Amino acid sequence: MSAPPPLQIREANAHLAAVHRRAAELEARLDAAERTVRTQAERLARHDQQLRAALDELGRAKDREIAALQEQLLTSEATVQSLQAAVCQRDKLIRQLQPRAELLQDICRRRPPLAGLMATLAEAERLGPLPASDPSHPLPGGPSSPLANSTGEEEDRDHLQPAVFGTTV
Repeated sequence: MSAPPPLQIREANAHLAAVHRRAAELEARLDAAERTVRTQAERLARHDQQLRAALDELGRAKDREIAALQEQLLTSEATVQSLQAAVCQRDKLIRQLQPRAELLQDICRRRPPLAGLMATLAEAERLGPLPASDPSHPLPGGPSSPLANSTGEEEDRDHLQPAVFGTTV
């Protein structure tokens, strides 16, 4: 076989040199890309580790908060039960005191008329007993008077006493 012409050899050498430069350029770019990927991977790994640590801390904080809320719930439930028991006791006491309260209300409603009656009785007591009457001039309301209180059974009694007002309360 014959040797290739020198022009063809120069073109082939130029082509090989271009391919070699291109390969070197691609290898340099590949190295740069690998370094970039490695740096990003390391950065992502650190970021992932930070996120995992933050997530773990959030989980622990959530667990602490849940425990605190459960404790607060138990305390609140105990308080509610205590308050419900107190309400039941007070309701029972109210039911026991209700008749007395109604009686006191009834007394209070009747107090003004009773006070008037007591004042009238005090006035009658202040006036004192009736003076002794003269048989020739009977007093109205006396034993022989038509105003006297009589049931008919008392007519045979001669020893009737005059009425005297007083309080016996």
